[in-house]
Amino acid sequence: MKRVSAWWCICTVAVLFQFSGGAQAEQWAVDGKVLELDDSNFESAISAFDYILVDFYAPWCGHCKRLSPQLDLAAPALAALKEPIVIAKVNADKFTRLASKYDVDAYPTLKLFMHGVPMDYSGPRKADLLVRYLKKFVAPGVSILDSDSAIKNFVEAAGTYFPIYIGFGVNESVVSNSAIKYKKKAWFSVAKDFSEDVMVKYDFDKVPALVVIHPSYNEQSIFYGPFEDEFLEDFIKQNLFPLALPITYDTLKSLGDDERKIVLTIVEDEDDEKSKKLIKILKSAASANHDLVFGYVGVKQWDDFADTFGANKKTKLPKMVVWNRNEDYLTVIGSESIEEEDQASQISRFLEGYREGRTIQTRIGGSSVLGFINSLIGFKLIYIIVFLVAVMMIIRTIKGDDESLGDRADQSSRLVTDGESREQRSGEKED
Repeated sequence: MKRVSAWWCICTVAVLFQFSGGAQAEQWAVDGKVLELDDSNFESAISAFDYILVDFYAPWCGHCKRLSPQLDLAAPALAALKEPIVIAKVNADKFTRLASKYDVDAYPTLKLFMHGVPMDYSGPRKADLLVRYLKKFVAPGVSILDSDSAIKNFVEAAGTYFPIYIGFGVNESVVSNSAIKYKKKAWFSVAKDFSEDVMVKYDFDKVPALVVIHPSYNEQSIFYGPFEDEFLEDFIKQNLFPLALPITYDTLKSLGDDERKIVLTIVEDEDDEKSKKLIKILKSAASANHDLVFGYVGVKQWDDFADTFGANKKTKLPKMVVWNRNEDYLTVIGSESIEEEDQASQISRFLEGYREGRTIQTRIGGSSVLGFINSLIGFKLIYIIVFLVAVMMIIRTIKGDDESLGDRADQSSRLVTDGESREQRSGEKED
C-alpha cells in the first residue's frame, strides 16, 4: 500500500511539473511586447529565451523615460527575427537585489543575455539602429556570399558598429573558428563568387585575401596570408579596432580583453583641424606598430580622463603617453609633448624612446581613477576580491576567538597577580 501511495505521489508531481512547464511557456510567449520582470520571474524569463535584452531602469530617470518608447518600437521587429530577441525591463530602483547581482550602477543599463550569459550592451538606443545592431548576435557565424549584390547587401545590412571581415577566395572553415571566438565583436563572411569590380572596390589584387572594413572610420586592411591559425588570429584580433581609436568609456570597455598597451595621445579638442591632421599621422604609425593600440582623447571631450594623465587646458598639448590600463603610465624622456611642425618624426622618436626604455613611470591621478579601473577589470573581479578579503577576515576572527580563550585565561592570571600587587602596594602605603 505504501508503494502505491509513493508511486501516486511521483505521478502527481510529474503531471504538475508538466502543467507548470506548459504554463510557463505560455506565459513567456514571443509576442513583440516588452516584458516587465521582477525578483519572482527574472530567472525564469532568462532561462526561457535564448536572447533577451534587459533594460535596468529607474522610474525617475529622464534617460530611461526617453529610452522606453524606443524599446517598445524595437520589440516587435526583434521578435519577428528568425532567431527572436525579446526585450524586457526591470525596475532596478525597486528590485535592488537584481541590480546588484548584475552590476547595475547607472540608469538605464542595458544587458543582452545570450543563452543565460549576460553582456553589456553599448550600442545605439534609437529603435531602428538598435534592431540593426542586435541582429549581429543572432546572425550566422559566417555568411556565405555568392555574388556582387550579395556582398553589397551584406555590408549594408551589417551597419557601422562592428568591423566586417570578408574572405575572398577563402574557405569557410579557415575563418569559422575566429568567427565563433569573435562573434560578439565582428561580422564574418566568405565571398564565393565576385567580379573584378569588387576587387577594385576593396583594393585587393589576388586571392585568397581577407579584407576587414571599419565602416564608421572609413578604413580597411587586407591580409594575404599565411592563413594559419596563429597568423590569421593575430590579424583578426589586431584589426578589431580602427587604427586610431577615440577613447570613450565604451571603447575602454571594448578593449577589456586586448592585452596590448595603449599609445594615448591627448589633444585639446578632437574635432579641430590640427587634431584631425595629427590623427591621420597616428594612423600611419599604428599601421606599422600593430603590437600597440593607438588611441586619442580630447580634453574638451573628456577632461576628467585626460586629467588622470596630468593633462588639462593649462598643459602643453598634444601630449603622448603609454598606458597599460592599470594605475601607471609611461612618458618618454624628451617627448613629453608634440610640436606642430614635423609631427610624424616626433611620433617616431616617441615610439623609439619607448621601445628603448627611455621612460618615466608615473601613477595616474584624478578623482575618478577608481571608475576607470572598474570599467576595465569589471565589477565581478572586485566582488571576488572583496569576497576573498571577507573570508580572510572571518578566518582571522575564528583564530582570534580560539586565541582569546587562552588570552582570557592569561588575563585572569594577570588580574590575580595585579590584584595581589595592588594589595601589597596598598599595604605599603598604609605603613
